[in-house]
Amino acid sequence: MKNIRNFCIIAHIDHGKSTLADRLLSFTDTVSQREEQAQLLDNMDLERERGITIKSHAIQMDYVFEGEQYTLNLIDTPGHVDFSYEVSRSIAACEGALLIVDAAQSIQAQTISNLYLALENDLEIIPVLNKVDLPSANPEEVTDDIVDLLGCEPEDVIHASGKTGFGVDNILKAIIEKVPAPEGKPEAPLKALIFDSVYNSYRGVETYFRIIDGTIKKGQKIKFMATGNDYFADEVGTLKLNQVAKKEIKTGDVGYLITGIKTASEVKVGDTITDFANPTTDNIDGFEDVKPMVYAGIYPVDTEDYEELRASMEKLQLNDASLVFQPESSAALGFGFRCGFLGMLHMEIIQERLEREFNMTVITTVPNVSYFAYNKKNPDEQILVNNPTDLPDPSSMDRVEEPYIKASIITKADFVGQVMGLCIEKRGEIVNQTYLTPQRVELIFDMPLAEIVFDFYDRLKTVSKGYASFDYYPIGMRTSKLVKVDILLNGDSVDALSALIHADNAYSIGKKMCEKLKELIPRQQFDIPIQAAIGAKIISRETTKALRKDVTAKCYGGDISRKRKLLEKQKKGKKRMRQVGNVEIPQEAFMAVLKLND
Repeated sequence: MKNIRNFCIIAHIDHGKSTLADRLLSFTDTVSQREEQAQLLDNMDLERERGITIKSHAIQMDYVFEGEQYTLNLIDTPGHVDFSYEVSRSIAACEGALLIVDAAQSIQAQTISNLYLALENDLEIIPVLNKVDLPSANPEEVTDDIVDLLGCEPEDVIHASGKTGFGVDNILKAIIEKVPAPEGKPEAPLKALIFDSVYNSYRGVETYFRIIDGTIKKGQKIKFMATGNDYFADEVGTLKLNQVAKKEIKTGDVGYLITGIKTASEVKVGDTITDFANPTTDNIDGFEDVKPMVYAGIYPVDTEDYEELRASMEKLQLNDASLVFQPESSAALGFGFRCGFLGMLHMEIIQERLEREFNMTVITTVPNVSYFAYNKKNPDEQILVNNPTDLPDPSSMDRVEEPYIKASIITKADFVGQVMGLCIEKRGEIVNQTYLTPQRVELIFDMPLAEIVFDFYDRLKTVSKGYASFDYYPIGMRTSKLVKVDILLNGDSVDALSALIHADNAYSIGKKMCEKLKELIPRQQFDIPIQAAIGAKIISRETTKALRKDVTAKCYGGDISRKRKLLEKQKKGKKRMRQVGNVEIPQEAFMAVLKLND
């Protein structure tokens, strides 16, 4: 056990985590030259295309240092804030973390929030200054920033380059010397933490675990403590580039387990695995609950695919534990699911993965949050409104309450004005302002959750040039003056485009929505009126003009009445088409509401 090291790599997005992981793997001969490729651990096409890590990846390396054989378990984590749940799970399975900082970009928001996450779990932090070979690198200044942040010595910061492989030997030396070996009792009952799971269509659910106490053997009868189910360990092994089956996995090590589980909901990330005959008495704690930021409806394009979509979502939930969903229905779209996401990027990725991995074509509705409505007749009775279409008639309604959050934003002092302006525009009320250092400020706001759902995070990043980090927690419900804005196409209300909006913003948002839809809805043979309405009152209108067909082209010369006759005939035809015509709404139209400020 003294020769095992468990560590993860944490950093801001695009600071070179995956590239450095590639160098560590080739330096320790974990991968042969033939197997080498860029972003080796990112095994999804989507990750390679976008150049981002979406899912944490665990791999084991063997390394000989000063004549002794060491086992190094590495977890490469995502950098984007939308996937911070992945990072919190990886951190719980480690004793140390490589904190990577880009020598050209210095410390950024996610660097700080991931660092605090690691410090809360008492991890040993090894600071690494990456990309020192870049012409724009500024190693001295960035080293000072790291020293200020961590309180370490300048010589503790390891200079490295993921591209050239410079400094990789120093990183491995620091991991072996500084990261503590796992502590555990080999003779105690089995206690292992599930930190990830993957669905394999041939072998069922593959569970990734880290053993805290005891050992796990092939064929052993085990029990999952959260669900109370028991299974036989059909196969256990370690995670090299390809899985390597073993007879047993010992205390402190990381491995995978196959039990033939076919149902996704039976494996809970953060659960404790123990021996069935001799179970442990205490569960492992210290896991974050998922905090969905954005709710949206996901519907199959063809209603017959509903059950297939449910199965796909359950399999996806195994690979991504931060996705939460429950069934719902809509008049326009039929049966679907109301899903909770960690952010807009997360929502985009889930939609794309459903299409690529499960061949599901889906429609995503406008993201929103849940409200409470109260009746005049019975003011104490709460009506839960998950969808704007569930809102009762305004004349019978006493009040509507919406969820509020306490938002904590950490930014550079230069951007305080812009960040405050954005929060006040989003109906935020400032509660506190603290200077953590002369350059870093923490702003605390009370804000409606609905206002941060749309484009708040993207705009916060824009006004702060990527330097603001954002966190929040709910503080309960407050009464608000909310109205339901309906969108009518060709006189018919489209419930999937309805939104609950604060009365002060209803007119401007209704107008912007109509303008945006006019651009996106394809032209037909007839005029399509696009209207925004509050109840029976139309507040805005745009018209998508009909495609002109020149029916008078063949009518040349002669009396004007011949021309009029043709135009009248066309007019009647257009009128009939408008009555029976069906307006196709493209997928982009449902998402247009999010980009109203573009």
